[in-house]
Amino acid sequence: MPDFIFAYHGGKMPDSPEEGARVMAAWNAWYGALGAAIASPGGPVGKSKTVSAKGVADNGGANPLSGYTVVHAADMAAAVKMAKGCPILADGTVEVVQILEM
Repeated sequence: MPDFIFAYHGGKMPDSPEEGARVMAAWNAWYGALGAAIASPGGPVGKSKTVSAKGVADNGGANPLSGYTVVHAADMAAAVKMAKGCPILADGTVEVVQILEM
């Protein structure tokens, strides 16, 4: 069964401890629903640097990564269906990409 990366873009930090608890509860419920499909829960990421032939920039490009998860799914359609329940969709997006075997 192939693996897929869910790359999260957007979202925001909670405004209060109560909102933080609600957000974490939503993520934990979603992870619970995915069950054994989770290969790696991943997590949020910090600020990035973009490396190119021209040098290094202190940014994440036009749509910086805010976190990731790796899941097992039968195919792209199944992975997309899983991603549709992601809590990040309240404030951001999920990019779904298959990890190709080499």
